Amino acid sequence: MTVERNPNADHEIWLEKAGILAEALPFMREHSGETVVVKYGGHAMGDETTAARFASDVVLLKQVGINPIVVHGGGPQIGAMLDRLRIQSSFIDGLRVTDAATVEIVEMVLCGSINKAIVTAINKAGGFAVGMSGKDGNLIKARKLRRSKKDPGSNIEKILDLGFVGEPSEINPHILDTFEESDIIPVIAPIGVGPHGETFNINADTAAGAIAAAAGATRLLMLTDIAGVLDDTGRLIKEMTVERAKTLIQSGTISGGMIPKVETCLDAVDQGVEAAVIVDGRVPHAVLLELFTPHGAGTLIRAR
Repeated sequence: MTVERNPNADHEIWLEKAGILAEALPFMREHSGETVVVKYGGHAMGDETTAARFASDVVLLKQVGINPIVVHGGGPQIGAMLDRLRIQSSFIDGLRVTDAATVEIVEMVLCGSINKAIVTAINKAGGFAVGMSGKDGNLIKARKLRRSKKDPGSNIEKILDLGFVGEPSEINPHILDTFEESDIIPVIAPIGVGPHGETFNINADTAAGAIAAAAGATRLLMLTDIAGVLDDTGRLIKEMTVERAKTLIQSGTISGGMIPKVETCLDAVDQGVEAAVIVDGRVPHAVLLELFTPHGAGTLIRAR
């Protein structure tokens, strides 16, 4: 790559950029050789500029010796396609009820257009990305997800049938180990395979947490559309232990859709991931800010 020198460029700006690189160097050294799993979704996937920036950040991680694994979602895109095909779907506790017709569309959208768009963006940014699903190489073996709900009138526990919604039963890290030893960046769609070859739709957060644990990742980065975990005054909690996170869930400070995200982080840390971070994916270069600066870009959860 040839870079033309511009004698009229603002010297102060370039000095500032050089200083940023120098400050980031110790963090690059610290994370070199480590595996980082990034759950990618939400706002960043719907914005072309932010998506391109994310792709270049992932390429940079690989170039400085970090092994990134991207696991992506695609709920809004799946919903849009179902609407176009006039296939109705419903949700129970935030999970899409997935019948036989719906799971075909889910697989088509996740493993097709979304996965390939992310792969293309990373390759365009100078990386070498390969798209796959949990079916490839039996990466994600899955079982049917069982959920129950108590009827408020009778107080009887009712088993809910979510159709082809699954959860990981086993992660086969062999193929990921192969990628780690190469220049390949895996981009994974959260589709699992059942014991009889069934296709299961798996929540992307859950899939990312399970992959992070199985791959021996030191970091799980969960990109979201909010700043992170907030305290009861609305201020960002930059770092907390597993114990404090559980306390905040019990007190109701952590509520709603943030609970399953935090619980995914807790499960990952419990299974050996050094730290899990809920990152504000709307912030430019959020992944780099989290890994290469002392202040991070979200809420970091560690064992103690």
